[in-house]
Amino acid sequence: MTKTTVKKSRAERLRNLFIRGLINLLLALPYRWRVPLCGWVMAYIIGPIAGYDKRVRDNLALVMPDLPQAEVKRLMREVPRNVGRTLIEIYSGKEFIARATAEPLQGEGLAALDEAHAAGRPVILVTGHFGNYDASRAALIARGYNVGALYRPMGDPDFNAHYVKAISRIGTPVFPRGRAGLADMVRFLRGGGMLGLLMDQKISSGQPLSFMGQPAMTALSAADLALKYNALVVPTYAVRRGLDFDIIIEPPIPHSTPTEMTQALNDSLEKLVRQHMDQWFWIHRRWK
Repeated sequence: MTKTTVKKSRAERLRNLFIRGLINLLLALPYRWRVPLCGWVMAYIIGPIAGYDKRVRDNLALVMPDLPQAEVKRLMREVPRNVGRTLIEIYSGKEFIARATAEPLQGEGLAALDEAHAAGRPVILVTGHFGNYDASRAALIARGYNVGALYRPMGDPDFNAHYVKAISRIGTPVFPRGRAGLADMVRFLRGGGMLGLLMDQKISSGQPLSFMGQPAMTALSAADLALKYNALVVPTYAVRRGLDFDIIIEPPIPHSTPTEMTQALNDSLEKLVRQHMDQWFWIHRRWK
């Protein structure tokens, strides 16, 4: 083992210990204080250290170069704030689920989900890193749907272990992206399950499709799975409203080609991002 590997492992352990300690401290507080406080910590302490504010600024400069600087500065704080709120909400278990299920589901796609559920037809639920992406999963599970989730394993195994435990409290099954979870995921889908996945991160093996007016490497996996297993593809979102959410179920994406279907998913998310700029995770390296 090299010195670099040792240092990296030590740094990862320290980072994990800090995050676990912060989460445990926040979980001791009432929910109504815990969520905004974690947002503040991410916006004003962790975010600047991690370079999130710079990444938000750079991404906005790429896709919206004419955005007023006052709005850019606002988003440099509000975007990490939403990330922090999302993180502690996911770790809050039943309290978060209660908030996610407090309001009735909305949208033209709800009838199609009910029909697919009754017929045992597979469904691909597609969302993005927007609002709190796990709120829609919690709300759909509460409606009686069998909803699984595909997640990308974290680089730090220690952090990944407690993160998976947290998302599993919201609902199971959860499947790791890659070979490890592929067989179980396909079996679940073929059995008529509803599979939730996020599709708004850069995938080197994806296709350069348009998102926010720029080419963005995008995975075609949602469309590929839908065409292979005759599954509905339904965009779902949780729009943050204070401590609560508006859960939106959009109409299914018509089956066509994987590229056309995936571009329609990008367009769906882009429309919502433009309406709620501070709720999308601009901290990701979405574009080249």
